[in-house]
Amino acid sequence: MAFFSATQDIAFDAYRTDVLRPSERGAGAALSVLGYRLAMLVSGGLALIIADQWLGWGQTYMLMGGLMLLAVLATLWGPEPEHPAQAPVSLGQAVVEPFREFFARPQVWTLLLLIVLYKLGDAFAGALSTTFLIRGAGYSPTEVGTVNKLLGLTATIIGALAGGSLMAKLGLYRSLMAFGVLQAISNFGYWLIAVGPQSIWLMAFGVGLENLCGGMGTAAFVALLMGLCNHQFSATQFALLSALAAVGRTYLAGPLTPPLVESFGWPAFFAMTVLIALPGLWLLWRQRQYIDRIDRQVQDQAAA
Repeated sequence: MAFFSATQDIAFDAYRTDVLRPSERGAGAALSVLGYRLAMLVSGGLALIIADQWLGWGQTYMLMGGLMLLAVLATLWGPEPEHPAQAPVSLGQAVVEPFREFFARPQVWTLLLLIVLYKLGDAFAGALSTTFLIRGAGYSPTEVGTVNKLLGLTATIIGALAGGSLMAKLGLYRSLMAFGVLQAISNFGYWLIAVGPQSIWLMAFGVGLENLCGGMGTAAFVALLMGLCNHQFSATQFALLSALAAVGRTYLAGPLTPPLVESFGWPAFFAMTVLIALPGLWLLWRQRQYIDRIDRQVQDQAAA
């Protein structure tokens, strides 16, 4: 299941990169986040209710498989890229050439580090958010499930859609910078929950703000990854970039968050997550000329 799921993700990411015009990448990234989050809601909370109340697990899995088959129709009806790239004729062209082309670019290591660091502060803040709300802030699992999951999901979707819409006006670099600053500052929402009185409204504000700004940052970040891909090698290069984007969340935020919380406490930890976001914003500022070139390509192709 994991193998086929990852293969489908890579194929879809490459298709989205190839089929969207550059001016459509912000909106396309936002709709991708929307679809992904709705799928999480259906396959998570809704599936649990269906399995528990009506169908049982076996029939629920059959239902989920049926929903996937319906999605195949969208795949069959989907448009082909306007300028399809030539298909590779060897394993070397499919795997080696994409890496060779990407790593031959100027300042490639700075770009890769930017991809790792851009959402690192967001990843640290969210790594133990549920644990914090229940054990640290003292809210009940029902309150956390209602606010952190449902409100957080809704805020992420709204943030992604708003981010995709604003990108058309702001451009890629200004969107990345503005949304990056917002997603860093929004971590103070969890700090307020940690130092403030126990209040369901305070929790809703903090969780909603963080997820709203995080959704905006995700829309711009996905658009950046699409812009960095050469259309000849979309699948391999997007797989490389998305894997690097997960490095910070998996190998830094996951292992380091518990000892930081234990050493400094929740309020200081959430203040630190704002500082953790700053190196990514500094690297983004250093790469503004390169990202502006991607923006100019968008404008030139839109004019054409």
